[in-house]
Amino acid sequence: MGEMEDLRVTECTRCPALVDSRSQIVNGVGPEDADLLFVGEGPGANEDEQGEPFVGRSGSVLDDGLRTVGLARADVRITNCVRCRPPENRDPTTEELEHCRDYLEREIDHLDPEVIVTLGKVPSEHLLDRSVAVTKEAGSLEEVRINGTPQRLLICVHPAATLYDRSQAETFENALQRAADLAGVDDSEGGQTRLDGF
Repeated sequence: MGEMEDLRVTECTRCPALVDSRSQIVNGVGPEDADLLFVGEGPGANEDEQGEPFVGRSGSVLDDGLRTVGLARADVRITNCVRCRPPENRDPTTEELEHCRDYLEREIDHLDPEVIVTLGKVPSEHLLDRSVAVTKEAGSLEEVRINGTPQRLLICVHPAATLYDRSQAETFENALQRAADLAGVDDSEGGQTRLDGF
């Protein structure tokens, strides 16, 4: 059904449509003790090809956004709700999300991050278990129980949203800044003090 070792899913045939459409399983990347865990929806074509989440244009936006708030991609953990590319990049179905849920929960349990940042509608709704107006709610912090353990979850717009709508760029950056603050990241070495812009 599914094998997981060291947070990596090595074998899984739970979702027949995804087994057919994937070229590989795309696992999370980043330190296994990261304070920040970013959760996306699922792999697209670039991710499926390279075997890493958030590569390609969305990945560049995420990397740039992280740098702006004093973080590097290597400092954070990045994963997805589903680890296999859905055909034609459609949204994962409820059933597919459920099939992959325990892998995500095991990853969250193991990391025990300071903050889980959900990138976009699908991961936000999946982990909060309610409908989410991401643009309106971006930057808001919620408490969720994952496997019975309370975790802090910060809603964020998907990095790709900033490519189509410039006003989303500020929303995205503000949410990342809040995530960095919550995780205790000090970006003062970047020459910017926290008082800038107040």
